[in-house]
Amino acid sequence: MTDDTIAPLSDAGLGTFERLLSLWVALAIAAGLLLGSLVPGLFATLASLEVASVNLPVAVLIWAMVYPMMVGVDFSALKQIGDRPKGIIITLVVNWLIKPFTMAALGVLFFEYVFAGLIPEDDAQAYLAGVILLGAAPCTAMVFVWSNLTRGDATYTLVQVSVNDVIMVFAFAPIVALLLGVSDITVPWDTLIISVVLYVALPLIAGMITRRLLTRQGGEAAVEAFQAKVKPASIVGLLMTVVLLFGFQGQVILDRPLVILLIAIPLLIQSYGIFFVAYGAARLWKVPFNVAAPCALIGTSNFFELAVAVAISLFGLGSGAALATVVGVLVEVPVMLSLVAFANRTRGWFPS
Repeated sequence: MTDDTIAPLSDAGLGTFERLLSLWVALAIAAGLLLGSLVPGLFATLASLEVASVNLPVAVLIWAMVYPMMVGVDFSALKQIGDRPKGIIITLVVNWLIKPFTMAALGVLFFEYVFAGLIPEDDAQAYLAGVILLGAAPCTAMVFVWSNLTRGDATYTLVQVSVNDVIMVFAFAPIVALLLGVSDITVPWDTLIISVVLYVALPLIAGMITRRLLTRQGGEAAVEAFQAKVKPASIVGLLMTVVLLFGFQGQVILDRPLVILLIAIPLLIQSYGIFFVAYGAARLWKVPFNVAAPCALIGTSNFFELAVAVAISLFGLGSGAALATVVGVLVEVPVMLSLVAFANRTRGWFPS
């Protein structure tokens, strides 16, 4: 098969929403900015609906995003973890020993030094916190899309996601706390733990129970049918969360539109850098392409739903940290599609 036949796959496996995710997010940003200016009282009311530092409207929206993804995680795949050990090792090393720390380092470099004269110090700390949250949350759901577009091994991708979800329950909070602490950002441990339980552990348990019930009724086909039905809720949850975030951030952004670009720069460097570290390691280790591509892509993509939720819980809806995580949503799809295209064109670098 030639590169010419492979390259067009970069859009083929995506639905309308996934293919145009950046456009929908941009439109949601515009709607948030407009509504924040026209009806500020509404956003103030929504912000006041909190229990134990958890904003209730946002919690509902985040669950709408995360729960359908967790239904797709099959933990029975964990028994196959030893079948492709090289890819799993690369994934785990990159996701948990490299990615969070390089993201924190890039955040410090840009927000505390390179952009020092462009961003107020308090804002810089908030943006740094946001990118740290993104760096500590490897992708859970969209990696299935990226893997499919490179014709990756579906079973291996499922194992990856299952292993990462298990590790995330235990490692996300300590890593975030460590990096925020090193960056001199106050860490409210109780809020962080509540966020991990609320947005990772509980959806994961709910997804496992739902998947088991569905599988008993109709096998994998029932699971896929259920996910297709609830997918619109996930889409609405994402876009409405963005509308809320930018409704609260509206005045800040209108006063300083350059801030979106400044936040995007370290995120872009991190994304491309992490991909080539993992992809290069897979090539040197002679990992087959259908494992090498997904193992590089899962580290590059972020579980931005979790990062957004935790940023809101820790720092508030109107915080710079929440804004930074939403910028991560905005840049993710164009970056990932470009890397999918690159991977497909370099398929010949790897053993079949």
